[in-house]
Amino acid sequence: MLFKKPMQDAPDLNPRSTRRHQRAEATRRQALSPVRILIMVLLLPLTTVLIAVGVFIRVSEYNRDEAVIHLIALAGCDATQAMGIGPFREGQPGYHTRNDPDGDGVACGFAETPAPQAALSESRPEPQQRAVGNAKFVRP
Repeated sequence: MLFKKPMQDAPDLNPRSTRRHQRAEATRRQALSPVRILIMVLLLPLTTVLIAVGVFIRVSEYNRDEAVIHLIALAGCDATQAMGIGPFREGQPGYHTRNDPDGDGVACGFAETPAPQAALSESRPEPQQRAVGNAKFVRP
């Protein structure tokens, strides 16, 4: 026979292989430590939320800054006031109908009082805008 079968019960004479096996076993024990597994399980909801926010920002019809504001406003008016943003008008990012209880078109704030008639006649009407995705079109 050209090839000898290694003996199962023979001690390993190579000291390098025993150190390698010891390091591998230590790494395996560290990877499966209960503390490490607990940390990974506790961080799973945070990881899920970060992935969901990233996906929302990428697929949102608003640009990145507006999408973040829209997401913060979804948490409620208290969150937007803590951040120092708002009020939000209907059709703008950050407006959610659930944050507009009186239905006046202004969420997380009070509706502005109408300007006097004299001031309205002096000001020019603003051109109508239409948005498709991130592109905005102005009608003359």
